[in-house]
Amino acid sequence: SGPELVKAQCQAGIVGSFPALNARPAELLHDWLQEITESNTDFATANPGKKVGPLAVNQIVHRSNNRLEQDMAVIVEHQVPIVITSLGARTEINDAVHSYGGIVLHDVINDRFARKAIEKGADGIVAVAAGAGGHAGTQSPFALVREIREWFQGPLLMSGAISHGQSVLAALAAGADFAYVGSAFLATKEANAHPEYKDMIVQSVASDIIYSNLFTGVHGNYLRGSIEAAGMDPSNLPESDPSTMNFGTSNDSDAKAWKDIWGAGQGVGSVKEIQTTGELVARLKREFLAAQDQLRTRLADF
Repeated sequence: SGPELVKAQCQAGIVGSFPALNARPAELLHDWLQEITESNTDFATANPGKKVGPLAVNQIVHRSNNRLEQDMAVIVEHQVPIVITSLGARTEINDAVHSYGGIVLHDVINDRFARKAIEKGADGIVAVAAGAGGHAGTQSPFALVREIREWFQGPLLMSGAISHGQSVLAALAAGADFAYVGSAFLATKEANAHPEYKDMIVQSVASDIIYSNLFTGVHGNYLRGSIEAAGMDPSNLPESDPSTMNFGTSNDSDAKAWKDIWGAGQGVGSVKEIQTTGELVARLKREFLAAQDQLRTRLADF
């Protein structure tokens, strides 16, 4: 995820996001934010009748991220409207975003982490359930969203194997306010992913997703084909020491997470072709509206 994908997402009317760490070197983050903001502003001016979605930046709030303070200063300077935090909830990060009127959405894999995030000032929760691409939990999205919704009425997003419009509707029916989609956008023309990565997304199904903590120290979902290409047996991966989070080279291989070992969620089976971002958003909308109609018909029989 980089400027081209984020601009296309926002200009297709949805939230567009990228991890701050994708901007390398760190000084590039300023340029990316300026480019995205200016492009979205120009698009909105030229297309007054079209919705332009807000920009979001993902931040890893873990002690291993030695860029956190520097990147947060840039985020505050540009007043990024949405900041998505993960791997640690910190009050000072939330306060920094709130200082200019931004909001913080925090990734969680269980109810306990959700409660901690809200206690420390997060505005909303991303429920990262079983089947989500990259770092993910093991709980059913229906169970996780329901537990959080029992006590939290703020913004709640469901993440996990959502790559079809019917799944977006299911997220809302389960009690979430938003569907959180990742893997489907990897196979868009604007995504800054290797062509072989995009092809593997299209060719893969749910059974090609491997859950392991080997590559970063945190459990996540990865494409079987990329693990095999790195010379490893996906069915016999060793466990990594969780205390050695590194988000790069694993302890037992030279293969690097994200660069060589490709993250993806179990929803890849719904991704049938490489499309533009605009085409993908239009497909999701068509499928969502069709699912609504089907549901109304079924409910009329009760």
